[in-house]
Amino acid sequence: MDWFKSIHPVLQALLATCFTWAMTAIGAAVVLVFKSFNRKLLDGMLGFAAGVMIAASFWSLLEPAIQMSQGGILPVWVPAVVGFIVGGLFLWLVDKVLPHLHPGLPISQAEGIKTSLERSILLVLAITLHNIPEGMAIGVAFGAVGAGVDSASISGAIALTLGIGIQNLPEGTAVSVPLRREGFGRFKSLWYGQLSGIVEPISAVLAAAAVVTIRPILPYALAFAAGAMIYVVVEELIPESQLQQNTHIATWGAMLGFAVMMLLDVALG
Repeated sequence: MDWFKSIHPVLQALLATCFTWAMTAIGAAVVLVFKSFNRKLLDGMLGFAAGVMIAASFWSLLEPAIQMSQGGILPVWVPAVVGFIVGGLFLWLVDKVLPHLHPGLPISQAEGIKTSLERSILLVLAITLHNIPEGMAIGVAFGAVGAGVDSASISGAIALTLGIGIQNLPEGTAVSVPLRREGFGRFKSLWYGQLSGIVEPISAVLAAAAVVTIRPILPYALAFAAGAMIYVVVEELIPESQLQQNTHIATWGAMLGFAVMMLLDVALG
């Protein structure tokens, strides 16, 4: 742990998101063994991912943003509320522009600008959209430590990384298994599945560099990442987990995911 604490926060964020990217790849590797995946289990995993992201949004992002805003010129709630809403608007705009298709839906229901991209690419882009705010959240968390914020800690940033890494498992599976069912080879399905996680290191490095360089934006950046994550949960993860009417399984998955992320953040943070 000491060697990790001694390196630059941007590099810390990069290494942390390489781990979460690897977890996406491990989830995608399910396709090397199975051509299909139990839908009830997948819905439970998607619910788990939603629970982790909801808990991380408060415990690791919004609460620190509020604490950092105390004693400032503006009311303490302003950075958290503004950043949260702007984060949601950012994901809404990306959702409107980026062509993507959620697993289990026909290509006629693809979202974003009209395109001739293959179904496989659209599926990858849908999960890639999830990973943008996750990478940003990790980058901001490590950037806060580098900026010397009292309420930020390496252990808290690591807890966030672990939580997001765990919930990346079903995201990799959600890409690779549908591609395998559509006739792609095992290794090609794995390749596309892990590729959806590549944006996490990129967004993490950019976010960490931004908050280390411009410390006053930190509360807004934390809340921005939280708003983007909540948008993904409500817009995509929860509806996707309910498609097959496995509502109780998905709900208990979300409860468990929230509890695990809360445990990690409180115990380690």
